[in-house]
Amino acid sequence: MISRRDLLKVAGAAAAGAASPLERSDAPHSPSTPAPHPTSHDRQSSARRPLEALTADEADLLTAIVARLIPSDESGPGAVEAGAVHYIDRSLAGPLAPSRDAYRGGLAALERYAVSSRGRPFRELSPTDQDSLLIDLETGGATGSGAGFDGSSAAFFALIKAHTWQGTFGDPYYGGNQGFVGWDLLGYPGVRTAVVPDDQRLGTKPVPLRRSAYDSDMFNKA
Repeated sequence: MISRRDLLKVAGAAAAGAASPLERSDAPHSPSTPAPHPTSHDRQSSARRPLEALTADEADLLTAIVARLIPSDESGPGAVEAGAVHYIDRSLAGPLAPSRDAYRGGLAALERYAVSSRGRPFRELSPTDQDSLLIDLETGGATGSGAGFDGSSAAFFALIKAHTWQGTFGDPYYGGNQGFVGWDLLGYPGVRTAVVPDDQRLGTKPVPLRRSAYDSDMFNKA
């Protein structure tokens, strides 16, 4: 399993501007004031958003998975608070629709494997057991006992991981990175179309811009 520290090293600021094929968003943008980190109430409310592609059970299971891939800790909120599941659900109803069957079959196979190998559904496992099960997926070891992954379990793990990164660190225009928690986690100050001298001084950090790239007329939403 990739650690949170290694995740941030690999993702870097480049992930902050990662593009997605999604072409619509209801994510709020506020260019002038920092958005507060989501509270536990916000996290629960986000989970109850109307679903476009996933079933309620699939969304709940996926929420538990992404919570282990990029967990909340002393560094700040993680993938759940960033709305990664909301991003994935909306994308599967649009440009990522070809992956819908992979999610349907993969999540069902993961649940079967959890019961057969750990004795209970994934969401009922301890965090340690959840992590060890995801390691099995990542290494392609989630086989046998009727798991029934379509191909390697590692391919399904890579799919979820890639989409979790997109939903956590991508532009909020696409439905993830809610409250800009992904950019805050990376220390990414936001898209700048102009850089002033103060932004280039050693030992100083640019003031974060709480806005989507598409709030600028320079970028075409279509």
